[in-house]
Amino acid sequence: MKRFLTEYFDYRTFLTVAGLTLIGIVSVYSATYDARASDIFYRQLLWAGVGAGAVIFITILPFRFLQFISYPAYIASIAMLVAVLLLGRTVSGSTSWFNLGALRLQPSEFAKITTALALATYLSRSNVSLLNMRDLITAASIVMLPVALIMMQPDFGTAVIYLGMFFPVLYWGGASRFILLSLIAPGAVALAALFGTTPFLITVLVFGVLLYLTKDNRVLAAVVFSAMVLVGISVQFIYDGLKPYQQKRIASFLDPNADPLGAGYNILQSKVAIGSGGLFGKGYLHGTQTQLNFIPEQWTDFIFCVPGEEFGFAGAATVLLLFAYLLFRCVTLSSTVKSTYASYVSMAIGGILASHVFINIGMSLGLLPVIGVPLPFLSYGGSALLAGMIMVGILMNLYANRKEY
Repeated sequence: MKRFLTEYFDYRTFLTVAGLTLIGIVSVYSATYDARASDIFYRQLLWAGVGAGAVIFITILPFRFLQFISYPAYIASIAMLVAVLLLGRTVSGSTSWFNLGALRLQPSEFAKITTALALATYLSRSNVSLLNMRDLITAASIVMLPVALIMMQPDFGTAVIYLGMFFPVLYWGGASRFILLSLIAPGAVALAALFGTTPFLITVLVFGVLLYLTKDNRVLAAVVFSAMVLVGISVQFIYDGLKPYQQKRIASFLDPNADPLGAGYNILQSKVAIGSGGLFGKGYLHGTQTQLNFIPEQWTDFIFCVPGEEFGFAGAATVLLLFAYLLFRCVTLSSTVKSTYASYVSMAIGGILASHVFINIGMSLGLLPVIGVPLPFLSYGGSALLAGMIMVGILMNLYANRKEY
């Protein structure tokens, strides 16, 4: 038994995720305690049980089976994303869910996993190199197809996660610094442009110098630089074309106090909740912001407020340390597995989880705009929790078979 635990069972990842899930269940219970929403807690408990079963099932699957189903699963997920646009339910302006009786299923959550598997399968082929432009475009197409369909829902938050998965895989696969800079620069410049002309010009200058220093094709570098500047200039036009609720979210990110009772309300209350927790918090079920329901539906995107307020800095730090260790396990696994496919899968899953954590906690602290990204294993949501558990099962399967090529 001891040999099984040390040789085949990744108990470190298992215990880390079990700890995060337990914190999530406790937090959802607290968030719904005085909100007359106890059914939400029981649903989360049910999904946690289903997710635990999924972890065990996927862990014991044959390693080769995961790679075998990568492309079929990806094609099926694309079909589901198309179907949800035609037959799905619209909630808060986004057509992202299927109604299955009392349950709602969000295909984009599972498409993240199938995209990671398909991308890893393609990149692990011996004749594929990210230094080859054709192969790079093919890899990007695998990611951008589901992104395009998700943007049609529209669900910008989920689409960003796919890009957050793609960049670490590109780096891990040996893409050139020029390619990485070319992909990151437009987004960085667009974000800087939201803050004004000076941040925009500084960012353009920094990335312009970095592109020049890569010493790749100077003509291509000039094209990328021009595109980067155009993206920054067009930000205002894009902003004007957004829907009013989207404009309010961006405006509240730039200045939450501009609309403290409207778009900036959740961010301000979230910061109050986390900041008022002190070192050890106000005590379980005694958080004022949490128990008085100052944050609407805080059991979803703003669940981080609960451990932050009720357990203080100690509780928030515990959550962050558990996530940091889980991401460390992903990177370690990517470095130790013999299979190139497994290495890419582990890195892609690490990118997905890291993007979720960075964006969600950034939203809660008012450092990033609110774009509807859940916190893995903590936020309420059956699809998100089950998808997270499936990824954990895949990681544990890769660990158990880490010596296979």
